Amino acid sequence: MSLKSIYGEILNEHNLRPMNKRELKDPTFTLEGKNPTCGDDIILQLKVNEEGIIEDGGFTGSGCAISQASADIMLDLIIGEKKERALELASKFMGMIKGEASEEDIEELDEAGILKDISHMPARVKCAVLGWHTLEEIFKEEDQKGF
Repeated sequence: MSLKSIYGEILNEHNLRPMNKRELKDPTFTLEGKNPTCGDDIILQLKVNEEGIIEDGGFTGSGCAISQASADIMLDLIIGEKKERALELASKFMGMIKGEASEEDIEELDEAGILKDISHMPARVKCAVLGWHTLEEIFKEEDQKGF
C-alpha cells in the first residue's frame, strides 16, 4: 500500500466517520473558526478541568474533507492532555505546515503528521490549520481574560 493511499484512507476515515464531531454538554470553552476563502466553518468546544487538562472536546460545522479531518485528528491528539501540551502540539503542527518541523516533531503529531505535505498546496493550508488555529485562539482568549 502506498503512502499516498494511506494518507487518503486516514483523511477519509476522519472526514466520513469523525469521532469528535459532536456538541459537548457544558463545554468550558466554545469558539467559532472560519476560513472565508473556501467556506470552512467550525465551532470548537473544549471541556477543561481545574488542573488545565482537556477532558473532552468536540466540533461541529461544515467544510472540506481536510478541515474536518484535521479538526478530528487534533481532538484525538489533545483530549487528555494539559493545555500547555495541547498548545505545544499546535505549535509543532503549525511548524510542520510551514515545513519547519523536525522528523521527531512530526512523529509526535501522530496521525496529524499525514498533513505535512499540505505545505505544498497553499490553497489547502488554511483548511488544515483551521481547527488548530481555533484551539490556539481559545487559549489566547482565556489568557487575556485571566482564567
